[in-house]
Amino acid sequence: MACVASPALAQGVDTGALIQQYCTDCHNVNDFAGGIQLEDFSTDNVATMAEIGEQVIKRLRAGMMPPVGKPRPDREVMQQMAAALAHSIDQHAASQESPHLPAPGLHRLNRTEYTNAIRDLLALNIDATKFLPADDSSNGFDNMAGTLTTSPALMEAYLSAAGNIARLAMGTETAPALAVFDVPVDTSQNDHIEGLPFGTRGGMLIQHEFPSDGEYVFTVKGMTGYFTRVLGNVSGEKLEVTVDGERVYLYDWDKEIGTKLGDGGRTPAIPIKAGFHNIGVTFIATSDLPDTGLNKSFQRTMNSPGAISGYTFYPHVGQVFIEGPFKGTPATATATASRAKVLQCYPNKPSEEQGCATKILKTLLTGALRRPASDADLAEIMPFYSAGREEGGRFDYGIEAALQRILVDPEFIYRSEIEPPQVADGAVYRISDLELASRLSFFLWSSIPDDELIQLAAKNKLHDTATLQAQVKRMIADPRAQAFVQNFTGQWLNVRGLAAKEPIVEMFPDFDSTLRAAARTEVEMFFGNIIQNDRSILDLLTADYTFVNERLAKHYGIPNVYGEQFRRVELGPDQQARRGLLGKAALLVTTSEASRSSPVKRGKWFLETFLDMAPPPPPPGVEINLAQKDGEAPKSLRARLEAHRVNPSCATCHQMFEPMGLALENFNAVGQWRTTDEGNLIDATATLNDGTPLDGLKGLHDLTLRNGDLFAQSVVERLLTYALGRGLDYQDMPLVRSVTRAASQHDYHFSELLMGVVNSPAFTMNQKSDPKSEQSGTQQVTSR
Repeated sequence: MACVASPALAQGVDTGALIQQYCTDCHNVNDFAGGIQLEDFSTDNVATMAEIGEQVIKRLRAGMMPPVGKPRPDREVMQQMAAALAHSIDQHAASQESPHLPAPGLHRLNRTEYTNAIRDLLALNIDATKFLPADDSSNGFDNMAGTLTTSPALMEAYLSAAGNIARLAMGTETAPALAVFDVPVDTSQNDHIEGLPFGTRGGMLIQHEFPSDGEYVFTVKGMTGYFTRVLGNVSGEKLEVTVDGERVYLYDWDKEIGTKLGDGGRTPAIPIKAGFHNIGVTFIATSDLPDTGLNKSFQRTMNSPGAISGYTFYPHVGQVFIEGPFKGTPATATATASRAKVLQCYPNKPSEEQGCATKILKTLLTGALRRPASDADLAEIMPFYSAGREEGGRFDYGIEAALQRILVDPEFIYRSEIEPPQVADGAVYRISDLELASRLSFFLWSSIPDDELIQLAAKNKLHDTATLQAQVKRMIADPRAQAFVQNFTGQWLNVRGLAAKEPIVEMFPDFDSTLRAAARTEVEMFFGNIIQNDRSILDLLTADYTFVNERLAKHYGIPNVYGEQFRRVELGPDQQARRGLLGKAALLVTTSEASRSSPVKRGKWFLETFLDMAPPPPPPGVEINLAQKDGEAPKSLRARLEAHRVNPSCATCHQMFEPMGLALENFNAVGQWRTTDEGNLIDATATLNDGTPLDGLKGLHDLTLRNGDLFAQSVVERLLTYALGRGLDYQDMPLVRSVTRAASQHDYHFSELLMGVVNSPAFTMNQKSDPKSEQSGTQQVTSR
């Protein structure tokens, strides 16, 4: 495996002469192929043409140029050419006085970060989708400063959210409200659902924050088909409602729900204390339908708007409504986790109120502003406390009003970094330890720094190398780091895209929401295992183990796995197709169409994820529909893809990535292994752009191993993008190679990549804006 921009590898090759020999037939001033001319290009001047140089380096290293049919040097020579060019660019970058540090400017919290910040600040679990709109994404992530803009409508949403959250936190929300919970239509409810009592089947588990003490009414509706008829033809079912595992009501399904034409059945008013509770709505498992060869059920039990026909099936829960509080009363001082978190003290007499309020609000301000609160901060907030106390007539309402004001403070909603006044315009400087604490916490936790981080930063100790490394290690071991696993993999690998994938049910009747959730969990646990055990990221390519529960194991054909709990399983000789990321159902489903696999999507994904290169978009007006034409004899997908190879406007680009997609053709649209397509034996062989034969999935695994350094560099690029909250450009590539090269000396262990990012100048430093420079267009905060 070639090292990244290895100086040793760069020796002994005349790159300029090789470029003239192999590249300038197309990339010249006349033909200008790809918008690039290389007639004057060499290692001597590549640093001044670095933007073009980086494109050349990527294509050489991935073997994508010269194109098919053109003469090309040996692979080793091409790697030497790429290393020589990269070495020249890196040397030039290292000689510059200032590193490339475009300041990110004001950085609004995205919806996930806002949710987590409220959780950690107030011990309050909220659903921010009820308050805030979805965030835009760019460069593959939704935490990019440049796309997290603000509008008047969004500010109104923040103001409304602050009021609601402050009332929920203080337990003063006593007005009745209605919360609606929908069961996904493709949820299978014939079996036990994890988290619900044993001896039950189906239904749903709801985690709900009850705003105050009071009485609440539950309404349960059945899954309905045409004309709102409640589906299910098994009689005698009982449905229980539980609060934290204790039954509070038992429905007779037939009498109270099944005959209501979708109107549902209401419980009596049930007294519930304020706070976070687990609500279970589930059937008592009193009968078991036979599953013989003549009465075989699919895993997916529902098909909107009706049921899959052909077998007897149980009724299903469709919706749950929670309404209340009725006869609500404000929560007492320690009734909820949130009140206990906010109210560090509680006055026993009026003379104690001011001192107690000051203590509470100073703590809240320190957490929300992510720095020790100053006297000026308190002076700005205390009038809101006084006004709320006077208007509401109680201490609690004063704290609520001040909290509402804190939650709309610009320093809470935005991550801002103050430019030191003593630093010259345009100069590079180390960010403060408090700013470093915020960068760390939003990178690894998608949330605000905790007390330990803030205290270390306030003492100016966080930037110490040993301290910083110890804090990163602590943060990765913290449960809050699961946010990094979910948000990073969810976007880098597009696992989030599973939620929008709906394979055609008539073709894939066993694919349901349970399987979808299991496939996502597998990838998150697989990546989390790499992090928590500090494994090499190359294990993502080669690992002969995975994490499954019974549902996913059945999908994969892995025997002897029972129950809903996930566990690590070693992959035997007949299960090697599931090795590494290439065998994960989540990634195979998101790169497929609803009715079939997609070698084009899969090949493009492979090129971007494993070889760190994105192909250009298709030319306008090109036909991309590969569906069978009416009256046409059935053809395999591979046969239909021949159109790309015979069309000159398609062939050059598709040859870059389509062979990788064809090598994955043994996986169908839902990630199951198969040997035929449309009645034809699958041919998963292909030929790469450089003429190398690719023998199906095994050949693709070999390709990833041969290019493990490219995969590592791709991971570093994504980590830096996610950590910095901005897209990378060609000027960042020397840093990317430096971090990757250092990690290669330690077999690419995850901790080496992570600390390489955290210790990098891009993460720990900033550049002061220069009013005289045309490039200075970012927003920086100069004062509160």
